[in-house]
Amino acid sequence: MHLLMIVTAVTVACWLRYSGSIPAGNWRLRWQKTLFLFLFPPLLIFMTATSIVCMGNQGKMGGMYTDSLSYLLALIFLGCFNVLGIKLAFQGWKSIKSARECPQIHLGAKQARLLETKALFAGQIGFWQPELVVSQGLLQTLSPQHLESVLAHEQGHYQYRDTFWFFLLGWMRFCTAWLPNTEPLWQELLVLRELRADNYAASQVDPLVLAESLLLVVSNNPMTSDICCAALGAGDRLEQRIEALLTPPTSTLEAQLQSWHIFLLAFLPMLTVVFHS
Repeated sequence: MHLLMIVTAVTVACWLRYSGSIPAGNWRLRWQKTLFLFLFPPLLIFMTATSIVCMGNQGKMGGMYTDSLSYLLALIFLGCFNVLGIKLAFQGWKSIKSARECPQIHLGAKQARLLETKALFAGQIGFWQPELVVSQGLLQTLSPQHLESVLAHEQGHYQYRDTFWFFLLGWMRFCTAWLPNTEPLWQELLVLRELRADNYAASQVDPLVLAESLLLVVSNNPMTSDICCAALGAGDRLEQRIEALLTPPTSTLEAQLQSWHIFLLAFLPMLTVVFHS
C-alpha cells in the first residue's frame, strides 16, 4: 500500500511537470504558475515520504499490509534530503563568512561590504538578514545616479527576502533534480526574481537609469553562487529585463499573487496516517 502511495505521488508530480507550461504576461502572472509547477511536485513527494516514515514498516493500511521496501525508500529519500540541506547550508555559511571578512563601508544611509575587485558586482549575501556586498570596481565605474539605482535593486532583493526563500527553493531543486523540467523552471524563477527586484527599484528610481545600470553591471558581473546570494546580474535574459523596465505599466487591475492555500493539497498524504493500524 505504501509503495502504491510512492508511485502515485511520483506519477502526479511528473504529470504536473510535463503538462504544465509557463504562461506569458507580466512577472506577477508568470510567478504564480512557475512557483506552483516548481514547488508543488517535490513538496507532494516529500510529504508522501514523511507520512510513510511516520506510519513505520509494520501494520495495515486499508486492509493491506505495509512493506519494508517502501519504508526503506522513504527513509533514504528523507535522509538524502536532509544531507543535501546541511551541505547547502554549510556552503552558504562559508559564503557569509567570506563576505564578512571584507571591510565595511557606508553608502549614504546604507552599510555594505566592500569586495576588492575591479569587476562590477553588487549582491545580497546571507539568509534572512543578508548583507549588501559591492565591489570596488562598481563604486569607481558607476555614477552616483547609476549607483543609486543598483542599490534600489538590491533593496528589492532584501525586501522580498530573496536570499532566504531561494535557498529553500534551491534545496528543493537539488533534491528533485530528476523531476522533469526542474532546470528550466529554476531558471525562470531566477529571472522572475530579478524582474521583481527591478520592478521594486523602478518605483524608487528612474527606470531608464536602472536599465543603463543593468547593461553596465550584467555585462561585467562574475558568476556567483545562488545558494545564498541574490545579485544584480543573476539570470541571462537581459533583454527581457530591459524591455520590462522600458515598457509602461498597464493600468488594468492585475490578479493577486497565488494563494498559498493550494499548496495545502500537498499535505494530503499526511491524512493517510490516521488510516494506519
